[in-house]
Amino acid sequence: MVSFNNTEIAFRSKSNIKLKKAYFLFKVMAKPALASIGGKLSKIAFALHLPIGGIIRNTVFEQFCGGESIEQCAVKIKELSDSNIKTILDYSVEGKNSEKDFNRTMKQTLASLDFASKNKNIPFAVFKITGLARFELLEKINFGKELSETEQQEYDRAFHRINKICKKAAQYKIPVMVDAEESWIQDAIDGIVTHMMTAYNKETAIVFNTLQMYRHDRLDYFKSVHEDSKNNGYYLGMKIVRGAYMEKENLRAIEKGYPSPIQATKALCDKDYDLALEYACENIHGISICAGTHNEESSKYLMDLIKLHKIAKSDAKIYFAQLLGMSDHISYNLANDAYNTVKYVPYGPVKDVLPYLIRRAEENTSIAGQTGRELNLIALEIKRRKESK
Repeated sequence: MVSFNNTEIAFRSKSNIKLKKAYFLFKVMAKPALASIGGKLSKIAFALHLPIGGIIRNTVFEQFCGGESIEQCAVKIKELSDSNIKTILDYSVEGKNSEKDFNRTMKQTLASLDFASKNKNIPFAVFKITGLARFELLEKINFGKELSETEQQEYDRAFHRINKICKKAAQYKIPVMVDAEESWIQDAIDGIVTHMMTAYNKETAIVFNTLQMYRHDRLDYFKSVHEDSKNNGYYLGMKIVRGAYMEKENLRAIEKGYPSPIQATKALCDKDYDLALEYACENIHGISICAGTHNEESSKYLMDLIKLHKIAKSDAKIYFAQLLGMSDHISYNLANDAYNTVKYVPYGPVKDVLPYLIRRAEENTSIAGQTGRELNLIALEIKRRKESK
């Protein structure tokens, strides 16, 4: 029986020094104002070329990232694999918007597939469509607006990048997950990903879309795209998460005067998340899922579903996933009991992954109980180690 309270298993990869550093970091992030100010000051410092890279590298970067390059992530990949945890390499450079940047992201994603093809501990690749295509272009497509000739050529180049990644993933037989984004570009993303699934998911799920269950329409979408997969002869791949753009979504809905796509309550979000897990397990022969969650109850529920439907823990159609540096009590205890478990391992130059790191800090302060839970578990393990001497 898996216990998420087993801190000895959860933190066995961390030395006493690293455990205390993590405790200090989460202590800082427990103060929302301090975390917010720290993020803003870091941006200013980098803009002014102040030498703070080393400080960030040895604190938040070390906690939440694997390295500045794929090769530097090798140490973290090995560390995780020693505890039966696989890795998803995530090139987490954000806020870039030129063709040169889009091509660089494509090359990095292709490189992660090449690297994964030689390393059994990397079962997935991942990318964001906005890392390969301009946001405003996707927004125009999302609302069915006609593209100019120049915009059509721009879209064709973006589509080529996406197709090139999915084609290589199919050649290597390594699934690739496409992250969900804001609702006002998500229909455009869904259309592209469904096209790729139709093309490359003929034998198994290679291309995965992502469901953000804080949206009240995603469970129905999941069921409708599953019907489409049955009608058109492809396997469905889905990463299931709660979501990352809730405040932005609600604010835009208010500003533009339309009904928010966000669930009315967290309880409804939790309910739909678990219903999505249930639906996937009931239809496991045609659906593969990666359950991205830091929620203990949903993790336990998926374990119950696996047992109920007599699905092998090792069945590659079900993975549990958490972010590096967070919820180790879930990841390490699941992996210790032989469930398929992966950690998202972001990488990229410190300066360029700063927006990602700021989001991690803000996420830990905004998710109810997240930082307190991390602190409490780390404190329990520090105490256990002292008492066991």
